[in-house]
Order: sequence, then structure tokens, then C-alpha cells
Amino acid sequence: MKMKVFRPQCNLNTIKDGRGAIYSYVPDQPILEWTHQYIKAGKIRGNHCHPEFDEYIMIVDGHGVEVEKDIETGEEHFLPMSEGTCIYIPRGTYHIFMAVTACKSVSFLTKPWDDCKEPIVHENLGYGEGDFGDPNSDFNNSQNVNHKSDG
Repeated sequence: MKMKVFRPQCNLNTIKDGRGAIYSYVPDQPILEWTHQYIKAGKIRGNHCHPEFDEYIMIVDGHGVEVEKDIETGEEHFLPMSEGTCIYIPRGTYHIFMAVTACKSVSFLTKPWDDCKEPIVHENLGYGEGDFGDPNSDFNNSQNVNHKSDG
């Protein structure tokens, strides 16, 4: 399995002082973009891979499952995710997220989306359609464009 849980470090003094805790995540590569996502219960995000960047995903609320699928062998692996879980998905890894409950997540990218020649490669991984699950759909073709605002 290429995906893995990305575990934080914690300075125990941030717990001992009685105010809570501070967890730190230190990736091997710089994070150059992040997104905040809302996923409705029972819906999916994914059906794709990113050939030009690694992705870290942290669930900030809710429960779901991230599935990695090797499209050549059909081999599948999954990681259950809930609040505070952070995973690392290396570039080129096909993945899909299935929300068990309504979820909020933050995705961290090692390259800005708009700097990529091919930021995403779609593939229906067999878990339903979602997030442009059909790479030949009119919706996919109209949405897979530069997303910078004019403002």
C-alpha cells in the first residue's frame, strides 16, 4: 500500500499545561496549496490520482474511509478516517474517499493545482460515480479547467 497514516508529533508540555494539546505535522516536502472540503454523508470524492503532486488529507470532522486501488491488479487497501486522522497519498496513487457521515477535511498539496499540466487523472474505481467519476462526462470536461478567480 502506498497510502499511509501521517502521524503527528506532540510537545507533551502542550498537554501538561492543562490547556489542551498541539500536534505538529512535518511533511518531507513543502505544502504549496491546501483546500477545505465538505463531503456529504454517503457521498464520495476521488476516483482519480494526481500525477504531479503528493497529497495529505486531514479529517477535521466526521468519519469515512479512504481507499487506494491499483488499477492494473485490482488490489485495494483502505484506511478508516475520523477527526484528526491525516493520511499521505503519494503522486500517482489512485484513491477515493467514501463519507460514512458528513465530513470536513483539509487537503494539502505539494504543488499548486494551477501549476500542473495534468493535475488529475480520472478513473472510476468501482465505488460509484463522484468527483468526475466518469472521465468522459460533459460535466468532467467542463469542470476540469483552471479554477483561479478573477477577483
